[in-house]
Amino acid sequence: MFFSSLSSIEYPALMITGEHIQQATARIAGYVRRTPIIELEPSAWEIEGRLALKLELLQHTGSFKPRGAFNTILSAGEIAQAGVIAASGGNHGAAVAYAARQLGHAAEIFVPESTPQVKLERLRGYGARVTMIGASYAEAYAASRVRATATGALQIHAYDEPDVIAGQGTLAQELDAQMTEVDSVIVAVGGGGLVGGIAAWFRGRAKVIAVEPERCPTLHRAMEAGEPVDVEVGGVAADSLGARRIGGLAFELARRYVDRVLLVSDDEIRRSQWALWDNLRVLAEPGGATALAALRSGKYRPAPSERVAAIVCGGNVDPAKVGERGSA
Repeated sequence: MFFSSLSSIEYPALMITGEHIQQATARIAGYVRRTPIIELEPSAWEIEGRLALKLELLQHTGSFKPRGAFNTILSAGEIAQAGVIAASGGNHGAAVAYAARQLGHAAEIFVPESTPQVKLERLRGYGARVTMIGASYAEAYAASRVRATATGALQIHAYDEPDVIAGQGTLAQELDAQMTEVDSVIVAVGGGGLVGGIAAWFRGRAKVIAVEPERCPTLHRAMEAGEPVDVEVGGVAADSLGARRIGGLAFELARRYVDRVLLVSDDEIRRSQWALWDNLRVLAEPGGATALAALRSGKYRPAPSERVAAIVCGGNVDPAKVGERGSA
């Protein structure tokens, strides 16, 4: 077993190294897609610097999450007959269900009772057993832990788990190979699995700029407090970036290797979501457009020669809801 039996307390975040990410890359090869980058023309959207977009929304299930899901399952060795368990009605649940099906394991996904029918159908479409329980993600997660203990199923946390972070870090290794001398990586933050993996890979070789919605300031508040804290979440990107507390592992990596944490408004996210569709015909969810929003809003201003990569991390959105440009 690679990391799966170790908690964030028992295994220091700084020991998630480039070597572990390289091992994860080899482990999940053949199960995940190498997603493309697109290099934009100079001064695209009046943004200084040399901008490229990493189109991770073209990954299986429409987000980066299968990287961590596959790495966790493949690292675990023998899996009990009960298979795997996760709590999430969103991108993580879909990724775990998909990875489990591809690897021949049963999957049970715990979701809050408020989960929309379209998400339930998607999870079932990937072959997962869906258990609806509780009014919130926290209640669904607590119930999933009880079931995992009782059945011996492998519990896969959405972000605060070393195998998951190492798996998400494979995106950074892939990006590093695709771009020559990347200077800055702009990435949206929810619970921290992706930013943690990217930070663990680059470790200061490139600036990592974290971006959060103003209404989901999980990492921003943790940085202010000096430790993870609970926050209220809401807004247009809450379905994918609405973790109430940053993961402990991601926080340790972020406070050492993340250059800064920026906040963007819901309207700035909507306008970037529209810009991706209008200019590139890229259909991103609000969370997937959040990194770009930091650039288009001027919250982050690259130097003219700076090579910048913005991660478009998810595309699970109803196309009918990308018809607004946002207010001017």
